Amino acid sequence: MGYMAPRWLPGGNLQTIWPALYARRFDGAAPAYRRERWTAPDGDFIDVDFVDAAVPGPQPLLVMFHGLEGSSRSHYAEAFAAFAARQGMAFAVPHFRGCSGEMNLAPRAYHSGDYEEIGWILQRMHDQHARNGGGPVLAVGVSLGGNALLRWACEAGETARDSVNAVASVSAPLDLAAGGAAIGRGFNRLVYTRMFLATMKPKALAKLAQFPGLFDRERLLAAQDLYAFDDVFTAPLHGFRNTDDYWARGSSKPHLGAIRVPALVVNALNDPFIPAWSLPGPGEVGPHVTLWQPAHGGHVGFPLGLPPGHVRDMPERVGGWLAGFAPPIPPPARAK
Repeated sequence: MGYMAPRWLPGGNLQTIWPALYARRFDGAAPAYRRERWTAPDGDFIDVDFVDAAVPGPQPLLVMFHGLEGSSRSHYAEAFAAFAARQGMAFAVPHFRGCSGEMNLAPRAYHSGDYEEIGWILQRMHDQHARNGGGPVLAVGVSLGGNALLRWACEAGETARDSVNAVASVSAPLDLAAGGAAIGRGFNRLVYTRMFLATMKPKALAKLAQFPGLFDRERLLAAQDLYAFDDVFTAPLHGFRNTDDYWARGSSKPHLGAIRVPALVVNALNDPFIPAWSLPGPGEVGPHVTLWQPAHGGHVGFPLGLPPGHVRDMPERVGGWLAGFAPPIPPPARAK
């Protein structure tokens, strides 16, 4: 991935923050989503936002799993939606529980290693798309969603091909402990940790109101970093002993050799959340995994162009790579 950041946006933090706030995501109108509510296997629900393909028929479906506290309106989601529309693909953003603007029903929320959730969503996506006459399914995960998607592909092995043709991750924290330590220090702690906790704590407290006694309220209020938050909320709610257990078992990096579908793993070496030393080398992944590790890009940034810049390049490259695993659509038969 021969990506070079614009000279007016130096450094990983600027390449992370500016694209999220100011860069152009699409030309023309914003994506117009159509929402479906799906019942989960445990009786809870998730909300899925779709943009249907402009032309009916066997078009590919691009499924995008968002990052921590993200949604279908995140900058990268709207940029991927615009890419899919240009390619004639259908597009879908399944929201992790609690991220669609409405509180979910069960105690559980979502987490970086949530491969069971990814698994049922992708199987349903595949089956529903096939029933509607659609073509192949391609999946991309961004940040937390990227690690969860890869973690699913690791667990699914050969059976992953029953749901998807190919997968990709962008800026995924493949080693959760390394990422968690990085985001808990210095500038990252002041800016990014504070931003995440500003939405995560109120959601957790709303969950406590739903389920009194679910966790220790005072410990949650005292949490000043993601390690402490995960220790009181995320880990115990999702079957882990503590943060260390969650971060160890949720990380996809140790399992990348088990992936049996084409997988693209994109990480900028200057990502402020993910230390470059923690990224896998070619010898640590299986033959189905392609690593792109450009020097620049920040965390889900990859801006290009003159100010204010745009974020269309990364979806073009990643989406283009995925599209290479979708068989070409035959032209409609001409009447004789």
